Amino acid sequence: MADSTPHQVEEKRSSVVEETNFQLSEKHDDPGALEANSHHSSSDDDDSTINEDSPNELAQVPTNNSTVARTLSVVRTRESGKDIGPPPDGGLQAWLQVALGHMIIFNTWGYINSFGVFQTYYTSTLGRSPSDISWVGSIQIFLLFFIGTFSGRATDAGYFRFTLTIGATLECFCIFMTSLCTEYWQLFLAQGLGQGIGCGLMFCPTLALISTYFVRRRGIALGLAASGSATGGLVFPAVVMKLLPQIGYGWTMRVLGLISVVTLIPCVLFFKQRLPPRKSGPIVEWAAFKEPSYLLFALGMFLNFWGLYIAFFYVGSFSRNIIGVDQTTSIDLLMVMNGVGIVGRLVPNFLADQFTGPLNLLIPFSGATALVAYCWAAVKDMSGLWAFAVFYGLSAAGIQSLFPATLSTLTTDMKKTGVRMGMVLSVVAVAALIGSPIAGALVQLDNGGYLYAQMFMGSAIIAGTLTLIAARIVKVGTGIARV
Repeated sequence: MADSTPHQVEEKRSSVVEETNFQLSEKHDDPGALEANSHHSSSDDDDSTINEDSPNELAQVPTNNSTVARTLSVVRTRESGKDIGPPPDGGLQAWLQVALGHMIIFNTWGYINSFGVFQTYYTSTLGRSPSDISWVGSIQIFLLFFIGTFSGRATDAGYFRFTLTIGATLECFCIFMTSLCTEYWQLFLAQGLGQGIGCGLMFCPTLALISTYFVRRRGIALGLAASGSATGGLVFPAVVMKLLPQIGYGWTMRVLGLISVVTLIPCVLFFKQRLPPRKSGPIVEWAAFKEPSYLLFALGMFLNFWGLYIAFFYVGSFSRNIIGVDQTTSIDLLMVMNGVGIVGRLVPNFLADQFTGPLNLLIPFSGATALVAYCWAAVKDMSGLWAFAVFYGLSAAGIQSLFPATLSTLTTDMKKTGVRMGMVLSVVAVAALIGSPIAGALVQLDNGGYLYAQMFMGSAIIAGTLTLIAARIVKVGTGIARV
């Protein structure tokens, strides 16, 4: 710092003070956040530490209390020279990103949530077991999550638009390729591997980018984006149900591909990354797993997602094989399950923003989902199945939308949002990969019955609920606190 001019010192001092004020305002309602930040800085990589060769620079910053000084150890980075100001927390540009994010989730989770339609069709036309077919959908979910570690880090490094463009192109190309598939291995490559990679390149970067535009309204912003999975879960099955008997499988898939092309082009053109790039830093920030709340949250969501998608994959085949309804009714069930998810994604996130914090709501929604999962075993007729579809759709949607909102609160440095989100998504990916095939194997073990799969599903989610409770206790204790 001996070579720095007074003007340069003043600029850096101003930048540090502005970033400090933003960090303090962001954490004003969390009394334990500053202590957590201090601990985080000690275990972080050297990308977020003060330049120890410049002690006088810190001394020149006016501080009124020790809290500001402690916060400086977190917010100061080598690459924070550009003053971007606090997140707008609203405005045309920010809400445009939410609308575009809705379209991304529409084409990623919305398509995946519709896999029950394909599960039913492929099982009947290809002559493969339910477990075999479910691997196609499971590998999609696995890659959507797992690729997040790499696509999230690429976003932090400033390559958001490039990553999104590659993902959107691959997604659309593979849908069109799926229209030509006639064998199981072809479906696995096109709809499983290809689409899964495309979704993974888009999903985590989208969540990470939206999070940087909001603070107080982050939950509802992510909820509005996440509700795209419900929108897609309505549109894609409806198109399949309407067109499949009229124009056949190939052209039905091409229509789905055209829908994806039309809705993804605006995303590629108008998404805008707000934060400056963080070029340095590891792909995986292993030190984050030393934070007990982060580690327990990752484990809890692993257990939740281990069982969560079993109902979405198998409610159609259950309705046909056990209840005895036709294929149209089985698709209607899936659409209802996805449709009620619009409410289940928006209301919990709004309440979390206004009153409770996301983790405080995620825990009861996880417990409710486990309870409804167990109740599936008592369903013996169509009226009971409709009730199950509604209640499970609502509670599961709460988990899906509160999950990214909660995860964003465990990231104190916004420049690391992508990589820290991606790490948990990769953990969850393994659960999503093996959960539905395990359920399919249990259906076969039960000679076509679903009781074993239903008990596995409920038990996995209840274990996840207990782990999330432990994560909350570690983070803020057993008292009343917004978290």
